[in-house]
Amino acid sequence: MGFWQVDADTLAGGRFVLSPLAETIAALKTLERGTAAHPGEGAWLAAHLPAYRAGQAADPITALLVRAALGRTWNATFLTPTPEGEGEAAFEEEVASVRETPPDQAREDLTESLGGPVPAVLHRRDLPERMAARLEWVWRETVRPTWARRRRIAEADVVARTARLGRGGWAAALDGMRPGLRWLGDGRLQINASDNPPRDLPGARLMFVPVTPRQGWVSWHGSRRCAIVYPCSGPLADVGPPAAPEALGRLLGEARAGVLVLLEAPKSTTQLVALTGQGLGSVGRHLKVLLDAGLVGRVRAGRSVLYSRTGVGDDLVRAQMS
Repeated sequence: MGFWQVDADTLAGGRFVLSPLAETIAALKTLERGTAAHPGEGAWLAAHLPAYRAGQAADPITALLVRAALGRTWNATFLTPTPEGEGEAAFEEEVASVRETPPDQAREDLTESLGGPVPAVLHRRDLPERMAARLEWVWRETVRPTWARRRRIAEADVVARTARLGRGGWAAALDGMRPGLRWLGDGRLQINASDNPPRDLPGARLMFVPVTPRQGWVSWHGSRRCAIVYPCSGPLADVGPPAAPEALGRLLGEARAGVLVLLEAPKSTTQLVALTGQGLGSVGRHLKVLLDAGLVGRVRAGRSVLYSRTGVGDDLVRAQMS
């Protein structure tokens, strides 16, 4: 198994970071794969896959470059730069690191991702520019129009992970984040199931980067920065919240009933905003009414407040769904 050896300072300084470029790379991976992980992703693919494939067909060199960079088991390093970690950077700033890769370095990275020689047609000086241009298309046409909602979903996942961290430490926060990732103790962070030599990262800036597509990878920049990109929780990435029963909607109001249905498991107001598309003020008013009626309760988890249905709330929802 592959693992990172991190010290107490690295672990204590671990942080969650949002990255428009990571979201775009995950979208590129999904477009290249051409299959959806859930209905919401299926609708997105139906809208954008034809144009993506047409673009690849019109530019076979870039199409081959993308396939080579995604590799057989490893991404080309220049395709997945490690975030700086100083807040959320603009996409244009992040993609510049791809464009500015020295051409010889890009070909070396492709050799690693392919596990063998780079095709002769890719022995060119414009590979970084081609890759950056393809990422810019994916961002502009398929990610940026929905970036606000994607960001809310990622922020909601961060809230949930932070709550787990407060309750059960890093082992709980990492649970289910991505296959092969788990805290082993003694400063060892398993990052995948591959038989790779351990990487010693004392004092490195450790970042966790949520993305909404069902994709993930790891990256590092020397021994100074390392990142784990992981897919947001499945329910958050779905096409939308489950529909509330019609009778429950008539009783409580459709929007408030939708909030109650979502609270089968604890959620923060940030998560509810992301899932419902309602404003923070509206969600807050619905929660107050539900709290006053004894249908939901709340607990504090670290810096977050999590809401969930009470037994009475469960009984009401079950009665309307039966």
